Amino acid sequence: MAELPQERATQADRTARRLLAYLRPHSARLGLVLLLALAAAATQALGPVLIGVAIDDAIAGGDGDTLNRTMLLLLLTYLIGAVASRYQFLYMGEIGQRTLAYMRHEIFTTLQRLSLRFFDRQPAGDLMSRLLNDTDVLNQLFGQGLVQVLGSLFGLLGILLAMLLLDWRLAVASFVIIPVILLVTNLFARMSRRAFRRTRESLGDVSSEIQEEIAGVKVAQAFSRTAVNQQRFARRNAANRDANVNATAITSAFMPAIDVLSTIATAIVVAYGGLLVVEGSTTVGVVFAFLTYVQQFFRPIQALAGFYPPARSWWAASERISHLIDPGRVLVAPADAVAIAPITGRVEFDHVSFSYGVRPGQTLDPAADTLVLRDITFVAEPGQTVAIVGPTGAGKTTLVNMIGRFYDVSDGAVRIDGADVRSVTRTSLRTQMGIVLQDSFLFAGTIADNIRYGRLDASDAEVEEAAGAANAHEFIMRLPDGYHTQLGERGSMLSQGQRQLLGIARAILADPRILILDEATSSVDTRTEALIQAALRTLLHGRTSFVIAHRLSTIREADLVLVLEAGVVAERGTHDELLARDGLYAELYRRQFRDRPLPAIVGDE
Repeated sequence: MAELPQERATQADRTARRLLAYLRPHSARLGLVLLLALAAAATQALGPVLIGVAIDDAIAGGDGDTLNRTMLLLLLTYLIGAVASRYQFLYMGEIGQRTLAYMRHEIFTTLQRLSLRFFDRQPAGDLMSRLLNDTDVLNQLFGQGLVQVLGSLFGLLGILLAMLLLDWRLAVASFVIIPVILLVTNLFARMSRRAFRRTRESLGDVSSEIQEEIAGVKVAQAFSRTAVNQQRFARRNAANRDANVNATAITSAFMPAIDVLSTIATAIVVAYGGLLVVEGSTTVGVVFAFLTYVQQFFRPIQALAGFYPPARSWWAASERISHLIDPGRVLVAPADAVAIAPITGRVEFDHVSFSYGVRPGQTLDPAADTLVLRDITFVAEPGQTVAIVGPTGAGKTTLVNMIGRFYDVSDGAVRIDGADVRSVTRTSLRTQMGIVLQDSFLFAGTIADNIRYGRLDASDAEVEEAAGAANAHEFIMRLPDGYHTQLGERGSMLSQGQRQLLGIARAILADPRILILDEATSSVDTRTEALIQAALRTLLHGRTSFVIAHRLSTIREADLVLVLEAGVVAERGTHDELLARDGLYAELYRRQFRDRPLPAIVGDE
């Protein structure tokens, strides 16, 4: 759906306010930059006047002393202008770098706080493009663009004032060309607006494609997909090329048009000024000064015209950044949110429904919205283990994501110790939770750093104790540097099972009251699974735990088993109760163990 004019105006207003907010802390230094810009503009306007005086009063009159004084004054004027310009760029460059550093920090901080709903739909490469490429584009704006536009505007105003004071007739004759300039500039603006927005969007597409292909290069090579991927990248790269070529074509057509208009204005001054000199109404020095002014008059216009194409790119980058850090994307607690006290671990789902299409604050319409979860109600008492099973796509992971408020419920409520998770601060909630995923994410750094990730003040002895409880100590000590072994990206030097054991050690060290295990044993071999199962018994003890597992043998000791089907709790009970009921759970169980005798699986170990 096309953006309405009112929506575009609102977005433009929001973007402008955000840019001004970035510059507001530097208002004093910006005021100094403005004074320097005025000084540089004044010297630019004064120079031609002094040259005119030198021609009429000194050269024509044969007065050498006046000529020397005038030239010294002209030299001093241009030196003052050079110093003012130099410090103008220096101070603005400093403001620009400070602003960009803060902007990148704000973007990164926002990315850490955004709802998972946002990351579900946003390519990582495009986010990288906004963090790096778009902010680098704004570096040009804050570093040089603002100085150029300020200097050009003040210079233009100074020249216009000087021309009117020097000879209003020649000034009016020179201004005849201004309406044509405005018409050409307006036409150019309409043509370039869409072109430069497309260049930023296509660059984001290229960055996204590169990020995805680098992350999936092993899969691409395994399936002989590299040629197809190269073709797809070539299409996106070509789209970016074409967008930039189109924008460049518009820019290159505009500058020659300004040059032609400058030549016409010069011809007008020569013709009309020469006529006034012949009539004795003005002097040669005034005409010469006007010729200099005409050239200077078009110089800031050309600078402003040259400023416009990158300005469209700067504005497009600003819109993308502003859109990214829109506060509406962040899950926020109410203004009166409080830190939740140390929890005992009672978790209650009260008629919870959820749809990815419903943003926080919107009203759920069960008839119109596609529900991932529908009317989920259950209670997990402190220390209990709740197993969640069901076919792929049943909503298991979505359900546990509600507990830590990675998503907000669309209807109903999730309560921990009686407190709605939306009414407490996220930090106080999540510091008392632990998560072990199907593929434990390991960060660049040492093994000890990764285990200590959830509790940075843990001692080396505590780290080793947690690793021992997770059955990870033995394989860690076989590594070249033990706990100080540096891991590659995502811990690629370790096996899947070893990464899982480190993830469990991390959770043990954090000592959470609520624990979530999302397919923690689904991608490992039988021997490693036995190690993980032993580690999990230690981890689960005394904690309220939610276990998602395809391997149903891992959840036989759960206090409550929830069987999800199409977002609805189809069955609930203990492992033995559900087998006796001979429903969906029993069917899933028989399918998984169809080649083994049922009594050996059902019986107690």
